[in-house]
Amino acid sequence: MLETLVALAEPNRLRIVEALRAKPHSVGELSDRFGIRQPQVSKHLNTLKAAGLVAVRAEAQRRIYALEPKPFQELDRWLESYRTLWAERYSSLGEVIQEIQRKKRGTK
Repeated sequence: MLETLVALAEPNRLRIVEALRAKPHSVGELSDRFGIRQPQVSKHLNTLKAAGLVAVRAEAQRRIYALEPKPFQELDRWLESYRTLWAERYSSLGEVIQEIQRKKRGTK
């Protein structure tokens, strides 16, 4: 999972992943979309591929990149523990607020 986070930490790679979330793209399409030279896009895609975040398929002379779900599912599972933690904290906060409101009503 660390490799996933490191790969996504670079802003251009994150933008590429966001574009691939909608649909698969070729290097040229991503280059045009973001105004980044094709060799740079290829380098970013190779990093994403090495991290297991994208898969590539040949289509004539083009290479089409698409997201791989597994690393994102692993990231989601990891984040779930934090969602649970925050849900519990918000619930506790709600109880504290209700207790403060009860005390205020009792003193009026």
